[in-house]
Amino acid sequence: MTHRRIGRVAIAGLAVITALGLSACTEDKPAAKTTTSAKATTTTATDDALPPVPSVEELNAQLNTALDPSVPNEQKLDFVQGGEADPELPNRLAVAARDAGVQVQVTEVTSFGDSVNAKANFTVNGQTNVVDVPFVADAGKWKVQKAWACTMLTNLGQQSAACV
Repeated sequence: MTHRRIGRVAIAGLAVITALGLSACTEDKPAAKTTTSAKATTTTATDDALPPVPSVEELNAQLNTALDPSVPNEQKLDFVQGGEADPELPNRLAVAARDAGVQVQVTEVTSFGDSVNAKANFTVNGQTNVVDVPFVADAGKWKVQKAWACTMLTNLGQQSAACV
């Protein structure tokens, strides 16, 4: 495998891992909502069911957990919409990111009501790319959007039962 291919695989894998790590950061947090964007002026009863919008700091902390291959898959499966369909996926991607020496930094979180976007800098082999990771509210948690995660897996040349 060439260095260029390894870099692409690492970036794609890290994006998926980042997405995995970012989605569960609102567990056991206070109900106060934090966001970097303006919130819509109209609220409905369903808005109250949404989990609190995570902060940049919370997402970076969760990212460290997601990128740690020593953290059991069971603690990461609920990070992606439909992720329970492929229980080994989180650590496969965490190992690939670790082996490639990837660095990630979430820089911005924007709420769109029932969805959240995290902007992050991914650095591989000294080259930084900005990645937008979409999240959807699912079962009281922010989870990486399934379509986005599946696209990233395809870019890695991998398949997942979660994407069927």
